[in-house]
Amino acid sequence: MTPDLQREAVVERLRDGMARGVLSFPLTSFHRDGSLDLDGFRTHVAAQIDAGPGAVFPACGTGEFFSLDEDEYREVVTATVEVAAGRVPVVAGIGYGWAQAARFARIAEEAGADALLVLPHYLVAAPQEGLVAQVEQIAVRTRLPLIVYQRGQVAFSVESLKRLTGVPGVIGLKDGHSDLDRLQRITLSAPEGFLFFNGAATAEIQARAYAAVGVPAYSSAVHAFAPEIADAFFAAHRDGDDDAMNRLLRDFYIPFVELRDRRTGYAVSLVKAAARLRGRPVGPVRAPLTDPSSADLADLEKLLATGLALVPTPAASAGAAL
Repeated sequence: MTPDLQREAVVERLRDGMARGVLSFPLTSFHRDGSLDLDGFRTHVAAQIDAGPGAVFPACGTGEFFSLDEDEYREVVTATVEVAAGRVPVVAGIGYGWAQAARFARIAEEAGADALLVLPHYLVAAPQEGLVAQVEQIAVRTRLPLIVYQRGQVAFSVESLKRLTGVPGVIGLKDGHSDLDRLQRITLSAPEGFLFFNGAATAEIQARAYAAVGVPAYSSAVHAFAPEIADAFFAAHRDGDDDAMNRLLRDFYIPFVELRDRRTGYAVSLVKAAARLRGRPVGPVRAPLTDPSSADLADLEKLLATGLALVPTPAASAGAAL
């Protein structure tokens, strides 16, 4: 199969998955001493995939990509590909400067990943031509399709996005800025078939707003610890059930965001703590992140119980149908 046909096949698989479920970003499991827990990770990824996401994105922000060395990265991506066994697309995170990103891209390609998510580059701000050049340098060094993630110091202009869509291998853009005015201009300027993803923190909060500008697909951190809640929201969003969405937003998602905002780093460590509360073998976060305080853990446990109570169990749903 030619590279163009391979990319088209990946795009179609992603588009199909985006219509069927949320995008899952698994946590990377560590032992208490900080070493990689590959068995725990495999168990966690298997549970994530069994929950039916549209695609799985290992070693990205939620998966603490920034804390992994290259050997660990290889193990994480390889394990994800093996556990997925072709059931869902595997999109691995890559990042830092283009030279290092290309090294991670080669590892992901050798491990069997389907595509790559280009995370924001390291540390420095850069002009638009530099942001585009960064992606171009990565694209010529990998055969895998690229989804570019704009967040933090990376924010593409409409003209830069037009240039990116012409870079061979670039198939989509994940947005974490939530500048809906600019995002609408970008989506309208893109060619037909270019993929867009809502990558806002706790994306469900802004899911309706993103969908209104043509970006219905989104990643869900909640899926990493409560796929029941994430799937219930996705179904309500897909079906236009505003009452169900508002109930979940009011009673779970908004309080979760307020709890997440108490301390820097909780966008990852609070998610990992919630997964541990559900019995998931994910372990602690690695420095520089820190695990939540005991008081915040207590509030998280109560909120998690509230969220799960909002989701009808299969037995209850069957009874209601009768």
